[in-house]
Amino acid sequence: MELLRRSFEMRKWVDAPTHALFVAVSRLTPGTNILAYCAAVGWRLHGWPGTVAALAAASVPASLVIFALAATLVRLDRYPAVRVALSLGTLVAAVLVLSSAWNLLKPYLRAGRWRFTLLISAIAGGLYLADLTPVRILLVSALVGAVMPPRGPLPSTPGNDGQARPVTHV
Repeated sequence: MELLRRSFEMRKWVDAPTHALFVAVSRLTPGTNILAYCAAVGWRLHGWPGTVAALAAASVPASLVIFALAATLVRLDRYPAVRVALSLGTLVAAVLVLSSAWNLLKPYLRAGRWRFTLLISAIAGGLYLADLTPVRILLVSALVGAVMPPRGPLPSTPGNDGQARPVTHV
């Protein structure tokens, strides 16, 4: 998005506060942030036609590349070396996802919140076994977060100037 910001500011299409607003709003939408950002810029410049043009310009070229790669992969999938490479790629992706999940759970484990960690792990496992899509998982997570009781105020720690600052890590 930084390249877009520079390009749009240079053309005087979007100023810094508007860019910040578009980034914030685009991060609220599920899916790719960049498409939401492009839609916002297109809307700002030319309304609905600008939105449609921006989304087409941001998604059609990449879609065509993915289509070509998928068509090529279908033809190459019959070779054993390609199948091994795809299996290794899948294994690497799974390890990266599990590593990220572990890094997200570590602070809770260090804080002695084993029950909370087990609850989150059980929910994630159940959602996976139910074969739910990421959007449905986000909706279920939002519902669980909405009904969970608040934890109370965040603890404070003194800053360099002696003023209390909220602790932002778990």
